Amino acid sequence: MSGGLSPALARVIAGQVCLHACMAGTRLAAPLLALRQGYGEAAVGVLLALFALTQVFLALPAGRYADRHGLKRPMAWSAAAAAVGAALAAAFPVFPVLCVAALLTGGATGAASIALQRHVGRAAQTPTELKQVFSWLAIGPAISNFIGPFGAGLAIDHGGFPLAFVLMAVLPLLGWFWIRQTRELPPVVMPAGARRGNPLELVREPMFRRLLIVNWLISSCWDVHTFVVPVLGHERGLSASVIGSILGAFAVAAVVIRVLMPMIAQHLREWVVITASMVLTALLFGVYPLLQSALAMTLCSVALGLALGMVQPMMMSTLHQITPEHRHGEAVALRMMAINASSVAMPLLFGLAGTLVGIGAVFWSVGAAVGLGARMAWRLRAAGS
Repeated sequence: MSGGLSPALARVIAGQVCLHACMAGTRLAAPLLALRQGYGEAAVGVLLALFALTQVFLALPAGRYADRHGLKRPMAWSAAAAAVGAALAAAFPVFPVLCVAALLTGGATGAASIALQRHVGRAAQTPTELKQVFSWLAIGPAISNFIGPFGAGLAIDHGGFPLAFVLMAVLPLLGWFWIRQTRELPPVVMPAGARRGNPLELVREPMFRRLLIVNWLISSCWDVHTFVVPVLGHERGLSASVIGSILGAFAVAAVVIRVLMPMIAQHLREWVVITASMVLTALLFGVYPLLQSALAMTLCSVALGLALGMVQPMMMSTLHQITPEHRHGEAVALRMMAINASSVAMPLLFGLAGTLVGIGAVFWSVGAAVGLGARMAWRLRAAGS
């Protein structure tokens, strides 16, 4: 696989988009249906948490399964699970079944992402290709986060919730149509004397542990921005559409930088990009709570999107360089576990902290932690040198 957007890579991305869009659309439709059935915010919060919860507990088994079986078998199981989950919600639109649909579509998306990232990383031949292909792959979730909710919303408005869930059930099957044409890579031959080992052995490796901590700090920045901007906007009297536009500008900027990165990948060093992103993010977090106008917040949001959007491809490139090839799936899974555990826990922590010390202090605290963590990112240079 070349570093550009080859037909093989395009098929992989198309499969990823379809499967992820199923989860994203279900994540919109299921809470809306629950609210219309009279369930409260607490029940909806539990429902939303289930989408990420399964990804925490299934990530490691899914990573080891991908290490043993490659791409197609994990993708087939993931597509089937996601399709069954959405179909169940269409056939039995009651709250317990919606919870099952959340578990199945969320877990399937996580398992598929691990298999896809492992496959793409193995297919790349050089560090430059690693940066290029992971930049392309990172665009997929951004596209699916638009397609899934937009398609589900249109279906709900014009045909009701059953039509929306049926549409979501078709998407994973379409994803499998693209993935099944992908050529499976040769099995990884474990080096003589090597063994599978315990996941904790990976965490004990200083470079991998450093990567996980840096990744967690960056992930927390995404979470705090998504959580805090609506609160800041409300305090400043901004309308919902303006607040949505500010968050949308962040997402668009993240996509733009990922589209540009493959073109300049040969000039980038992973540790330099990650360190620069963390320093810039810390500075922007320091300024953000002081901004009063929608325009200023939008400009800051765009700058944050550019800073944070460039990190994931660099993280994945570094991860594949510092871990043994026969444990790539396991390493990707540990990273995903950390991200999803953060996505479950951090909003609760932000809410409590915002109540006690104010929203501005949440921004400044996370910004300070990220700024201090930049030194740890700088020490990743041994992997990218």
